[in-house]
Amino acid sequence: MPCVRVLIAEDMHMIRGALVALLELEPDLQVVASVDRGDTIVKAALASPPDVAIIDIDLPGVDGLTAAADLHVQLPSCRTLILTSLGRPGTLRRALSAQVTGFLLKDSPPQQLADAVRAVAAGRRVIDPQLALSAWDSPQNPLSPRELEVLRLAARGADAAEIAGCLFLSKGTVRNYLTAIVTKLGARNRIDAIRISEEAGWIP
Repeated sequence: MPCVRVLIAEDMHMIRGALVALLELEPDLQVVASVDRGDTIVKAALASPPDVAIIDIDLPGVDGLTAAADLHVQLPSCRTLILTSLGRPGTLRRALSAQVTGFLLKDSPPQQLADAVRAVAAGRRVIDPQLALSAWDSPQNPLSPRELEVLRLAARGADAAEIAGCLFLSKGTVRNYLTAIVTKLGARNRIDAIRISEEAGWIP
């Protein structure tokens, strides 16, 4: 039986080493690449094509979900399994929209990870059951894609003028978006809107 080829993307060296060691213990799994940045995933995958990419959601350079979406375009044969310590329902929805095949929490038992890699390689979708239930019960994201762009930039510390420059909008339009965001989320102010959205997993 051929081995399942695996790429691991994790920025914490100790965790990445542990994941490599864990999967190498499995006779049918082979780690062909490991990287510590999101913006190196596609290059590494094209150099040594994996069947499954295990990607941490929080990576420097490019976040894990963006990298997963890029990987799906560049190497559609590779399936992706997202690992995260943040069990937020909105994050799961974002993962599914990025064509992610699996979604596991980092505190899952080691054997569950190996089984998930096999299942994902076989074309099955693997989602942490607890997270799936909470996503089912959680409210839908009320913000439009443009409002999410504005809020994501605001969360990074950009002011109205900087957001306007990035998105080719007027400052007045940006302020209108921010007011609408605060109203839709029932937030006290912009900072509270950012907190609500981050906790729900609507913005990284």
